[in-house]
Amino acid sequence: MPSSAPGPPAAVLCGLSGWVPPRVVTNDELAERLDTDDAWIRTRTGIRRRHVIEPGQATSDLAVEAGRRALRHAGVDTVDAVIVTTTTPDRPCPATAPAVAARLGLAGAAAFDVGAVCTGFVYGLATAAGLITAGVAERVLLIGADAYSTIVDPLDRANAIIFGDGAGAVVLRAGQADDPGAVGHFDLGSDGAHEDLITITAGGSRQRSTGGEVQRRDRHFAMRGNEVYRHAVIRMAESARTVLGAAGWKTDDVDHFVPHQANLRILHSVADDLGLPRERCVTNVDAVGNTGAASIPLALADAVARQALRPGDRLLLTAFGGGLTWGSCLLTWPELPPLPADPYDPGDETAS
Repeated sequence: MPSSAPGPPAAVLCGLSGWVPPRVVTNDELAERLDTDDAWIRTRTGIRRRHVIEPGQATSDLAVEAGRRALRHAGVDTVDAVIVTTTTPDRPCPATAPAVAARLGLAGAAAFDVGAVCTGFVYGLATAAGLITAGVAERVLLIGADAYSTIVDPLDRANAIIFGDGAGAVVLRAGQADDPGAVGHFDLGSDGAHEDLITITAGGSRQRSTGGEVQRRDRHFAMRGNEVYRHAVIRMAESARTVLGAAGWKTDDVDHFVPHQANLRILHSVADDLGLPRERCVTNVDAVGNTGAASIPLALADAVARQALRPGDRLLLTAFGGGLTWGSCLLTWPELPPLPADPYDPGDETAS
């Protein structure tokens, strides 16, 4: 007789949060120091504002707040592992995750960082799912957090208009593959031959071992925008098709497309390439900008707060980042407690 034993555990999403720092930077404020204006920024990126940390704050501060709210939203106070996905760790060494875990009262849990730039959250989901499937963890707190204001040159007209700071988090529990909220069917990829398209030249072992004077521009984030745009659209669309094929889903089966919030032009181009109506694209880039690894969970939190996601909805998550890296995954949305109307309100302690 065929065995009726359940299969290996699956990672099931059971909590969610998003948080951004209080300080808002509008396009008009940027226009005061850059050769640009609000209309140009909105036309090029779809962004009207972004949030940035105050001097003295760091990525861990964002991650702790998002993590605390996600734990509360899930109704739990312990997890077996904490994963922080970030491009802006507090320090080159040690990882940021152990300090975040300790500040959340989770000392003793496994804690480590994942670095895949803007694809970090999808890579982190796959990593968390692997821990649960392998039986290493019953519950995992996954946080995407970035403080791009600390690495972007404030006088760089091309990049200063795009990026913001923020954090988003999810709690994953062990469950079954057919549970609502189960995360599955991943596609991950990279192409290091194009590592120079998105980079910070100084600060790593390559630059340190070479020696010599470090130029100001080498200390800041640099991106070759036109080439990145082309790669992002191609790789995100290809990855999305791959994961849909693995699951046996058609494009019409997707209720909501949740891409990394790079900029509105990229998001719409990928949706168009896939043949998805733009109204199925979940986006909040206008309000928070590109927040790196935080962008997908922040977009999810916004959609939940607006009651745009309902239990049973089928979601396609897709991201692209430096490395180059890319990735996609699928899930069916579970029933979760409500989030407040403005999930990003820094003063709202009920957000999770």
